[in-house]
Amino acid sequence: MSDLYPLSDKVKVDMLRKMVLFWDGQWFLKTVDEFGLEAAIRLNARVRTAFGRIEMRILLRALGKRRANDLADAIRLVDTYGEVLMGGALRADFQTVAPDRAEVLIYRCAAYAGARMARLDRVDQACVACETLWDAWFEILLPDTPVTVRYPMRQGKGDPHCHFIITPSSDPDTKGHHHAP
Repeated sequence: MSDLYPLSDKVKVDMLRKMVLFWDGQWFLKTVDEFGLEAAIRLNARVRTAFGRIEMRILLRALGKRRANDLADAIRLVDTYGEVLMGGALRADFQTVAPDRAEVLIYRCAAYAGARMARLDRVDQACVACETLWDAWFEILLPDTPVTVRYPMRQGKGDPHCHFIITPSSDPDTKGHHHAP
């Protein structure tokens, strides 16, 4: 066995969090170089949505859960995941304001910050991905509960912070999860 340099668990977690964000950013930038910005944004949203399902399945397994108990539990799970993945890089407030309504305020989005640093023609890549990511999360967390996610404010669209409103769908014809602007 080799003689490894000692790193605390905290340092290892911090390194992995940074590497995940940089890996994602570099993948996106290289996709822009190869296929153009618009194609990269579309592809990024597809990949992020697929990965979002994986994220929630892994989190549920790690907690020994099959699904969220209800909307409040689903919000707690997403909040927990945000802390695991990003730690202090994500500044957000997750609130269950009623049994059938949750709101999330994002004050610092690492993906949006990275898009701004890249100085691309658009900085709403994360917003485009969020439009399907939240649906994917709730599809796994609350598989039998159609959920509507509304996005009245988004940093990538010029707002000072992101604001998501999550409610069970009131549309009896809804067959699954969907988002609304």
